[in-house]
Amino acid sequence: MPTAPAPAQLETRVARIGSALSQRLSRVIAAVPGAPSGPVRLARAIGVDKVLASRVLRAAANRDPVAALKMMPGPEPLRRLNQAAAKHGVARKLTADLDAAVKEFDDLIRNEAGDRSALDAMLAGWLPEARGEFELRRKQAAYRAMSQLKGASTDVLVATVFVAPSKDSDELLDLVWVMGLLGLQRLRPGAVIKFATRRLATDKVTGLPRHPCALDGTPVDGFEGLRLDEFSSKPPASLTIHRVAEVMHYALEQGAFGPSSATDLVFGEANFGELPRYVPAENPRKRFVFAEVSTPAKKLIFDAFVHRDLRPATPTLCIYDTAFDGIANVNDAARDIDRMDLSESVQSLGEGIGRVRAAEVPWYGELLETVCQKLSWNGADLMGWRTSIEYPIYGSQVVMSWDALVRTTTRTTSSSMTMSTVPPV
Repeated sequence: MPTAPAPAQLETRVARIGSALSQRLSRVIAAVPGAPSGPVRLARAIGVDKVLASRVLRAAANRDPVAALKMMPGPEPLRRLNQAAAKHGVARKLTADLDAAVKEFDDLIRNEAGDRSALDAMLAGWLPEARGEFELRRKQAAYRAMSQLKGASTDVLVATVFVAPSKDSDELLDLVWVMGLLGLQRLRPGAVIKFATRRLATDKVTGLPRHPCALDGTPVDGFEGLRLDEFSSKPPASLTIHRVAEVMHYALEQGAFGPSSATDLVFGEANFGELPRYVPAENPRKRFVFAEVSTPAKKLIFDAFVHRDLRPATPTLCIYDTAFDGIANVNDAARDIDRMDLSESVQSLGEGIGRVRAAEVPWYGELLETVCQKLSWNGADLMGWRTSIEYPIYGSQVVMSWDALVRTTTRTTSSSMTMSTVPPV
């Protein structure tokens, strides 16, 4: 079995092939009788379609050999163009040189990548400007496949988390989630649509099980007490609830399907005294919050708002593949291998909620104000960050993390575990 080339050697070969192709293609095009300019004239001059003519002209004009190779048509279209050029009077030496370069391009695809799609993935790693487009197209294809297989989809997943000092204890933090599935629909009869909220921990801060409350602090037994009716569809969707330890499972009741079944479902869950405010200096930990993508979606809007008194820094973003070992704890180095290398990022929303908006959610600003009013918070005291992902990968875990506050005195808290509540996405 042949030995795979080192990445540096492969990149060198890619650049050499890209350079040879673009240069020899330029010479063939320049030698076409009449020196036609533009894709339409070139297509007419040698008898090829204008889409192919346009692609080869753009690829040949690119000075970056790797980018030129990314823009090139496949070997067969290039051969057709070369043969057409030969039939219309281009010198045999020029077309033979181009044919040799095309042959090496074909060999690169077959023996180094496997197919053209795999080569594009390889090239995207060396072209930052092409990586986003490459990932978007593949994620869109994955969304289409999974939504059809699962029989469910949603237009927008909203996962908004608030972290603030507890009013009841200087040692604890309150964690509040507002979550929404907008344009949620069952695509075929019988499909199961479910989501969950959970606390990720091996011990308890308060020694008590979770008691999710409504945003105004009212204890609730069912989902109706958590639902925010002013932002949800009317009549509201019916759900069943099943609790397993620290996880609350919600399932959309069976019923209508297809476009007419589309509904907006928004709810808020307050978990007071959910997190320890400090961790011991001898065991520093990351504080983290995350969104699970458990429903195929076109868009994920994941916002984190942290009270200024907690001195938050810009969070670090990582995305985990949960297929092997489930939900990941960022403090577990063994799960680093499950991090996905994607080009997503975190953007600052600045201080205060007054100017925070979301184009896909027209009432988002009103929603943030409603949350702060119900909690008697001053929205100006919150600092925000956003991760916005087109076609988030089904089964992935999107995490924002930052350093937890470390106690500098000799006192210690009763718990050093970092915990997180997960939104239903």
